[in-house]
Amino acid sequence: MSFATWFSFFCAACLIAISPGSGAILSMSHGLAYGVKRASVTILGLQFGLLLVLIIAGAGVGSLLLASETAFSVVKILGALYLIYLGVTQFFSKPQASISMSTADTQDAAHVPSFRRRVLTGFLTNASNPKGIVFMVAVLPNFINSQAALLPQLIILAVTMVVVDASVMHSYALLASSLQNLMRDVKAQRIQNRIFGAVLMLVGASLFFVKREASLAN
Repeated sequence: MSFATWFSFFCAACLIAISPGSGAILSMSHGLAYGVKRASVTILGLQFGLLLVLIIAGAGVGSLLLASETAFSVVKILGALYLIYLGVTQFFSKPQASISMSTADTQDAAHVPSFRRRVLTGFLTNASNPKGIVFMVAVLPNFINSQAALLPQLIILAVTMVVVDASVMHSYALLASSLQNLMRDVKAQRIQNRIFGAVLMLVGASLFFVKREASLAN
């Protein structure tokens, strides 16, 4: 793979990661609710999901998925319902009682989902997103040289994408966590849950309108 090809993909990866999506919303939500350190576990799960999408696209399985109306619809519906479920759960989540800063960390730790649950939430958010599969199937082949070995190219592209995405997601989480101290009282937490819950539901609902024909036409 030439440097020019890699750099082009790097630029594309930056644009993909920066563009608002379910991963960014989840990173900001967990960054604000739990802090950057704990949100890093969620972001780890997002990267596992992203790797799965990259493997699906790179191995050609994504093309087969897009060729089947039934398979694509199943993935689309499951992805949409999962994001809507996350949104509804957060929207109606009960805020913690207002607490002092001296006991904040102890109280917060009791309300943070387990390591496994945060990883799984991140993984499912990316892995069940049909928009990610559609986009990668359409974009990834443009950076792969069919005359060269496939695996080394996929590894380079995957590492690049994961490093870029993880950096951007941490930036989103850091930006959100900077407001964490302002969200200690019940009213602020309720507003936070309503906003992020509603956005997740809207993102989930938007998946119902994703068309496989858009990628097949490329």
